[in-house]
Amino acid sequence: MIAPKGKLVAIGGAEDKGTDLEKGEIHRDNLNFFELGILRRIVEEAGGTGARIEVITTASTIPVEVGKNYLNAFGKIGCTNIGIMDIRSRKDTVNKSYLERIRNSNAVMFSGGNQLRLSVTDGGTEFLTILKERYRKEEGFIIAGTSAGAMAMSNTMIYEGSADKAHLKGTVKITTGLGFVNNAIFDSHFEKRGRFGRLAQAVVCNPGCIGVGLGEDTGMIISEGNKMEAIGSGCVIVIDGYDIGYSNIADIPDGNPFCIENLKVHFLERGNGFNLAERKFIPEVSKGKKRKKQVEVE
Repeated sequence: MIAPKGKLVAIGGAEDKGTDLEKGEIHRDNLNFFELGILRRIVEEAGGTGARIEVITTASTIPVEVGKNYLNAFGKIGCTNIGIMDIRSRKDTVNKSYLERIRNSNAVMFSGGNQLRLSVTDGGTEFLTILKERYRKEEGFIIAGTSAGAMAMSNTMIYEGSADKAHLKGTVKITTGLGFVNNAIFDSHFEKRGRFGRLAQAVVCNPGCIGVGLGEDTGMIISEGNKMEAIGSGCVIVIDGYDIGYSNIADIPDGNPFCIENLKVHFLERGNGFNLAERKFIPEVSKGKKRKKQVEVE
């Protein structure tokens, strides 16, 4: 199978959009938050501040507000060629203007919200087909997604599941996502919302997929379809179910606790990587990408 030439950027949510430090409006546990700049990395990968970036707000219930936030955020890092695409229905996906814009963009970014809106609205459309073709064939083309936008990137997509009941069979709901990645399952706001259990359940039911738990202001850049690099200020947790020994999940009724033997877990920080095809942790993706010194937080 030929590897895609484009890149994906999956972000866990709450990416830093340029908090005004001078006004004291930053309240973060991780002092590296502001300077690492996931949005800056997206812009760099897309070709610089002149790149045409289309922000797709389909997943959000407040698309106008979200669109303004992204215009402001990208504007703070010098970008002047940003478009907002408020696609509300499948009818909107055949709008010739929208189709032409995604054909001519350097990058698209799916906002957060509800990932099911993305799969229901875009699934099987010409709009999605164009994005997949460009991702597959065009070097330098970037598809980014934050929160729900990241979760929808994979073929296997979590769309529902509360953290406090994730240890019970059947409480995690899965459907088909946008399908840019076939062998991964993404979850977002991973640490803050305690989502380890629900991603573990998704993986034990789909052990052919690698679970990727994205912390806030943290993400993964995926090159060649399977080479992942952790970016941002937090932690990415990777869950691998390939070597699972015993599990009762196939034999118990819904609503009962399940068990898993030998579930493998990796913790990644900025500069670490993971190869999806080889199921292999990579200590340093490329020289100089790892964090050289941790900022001490009292």
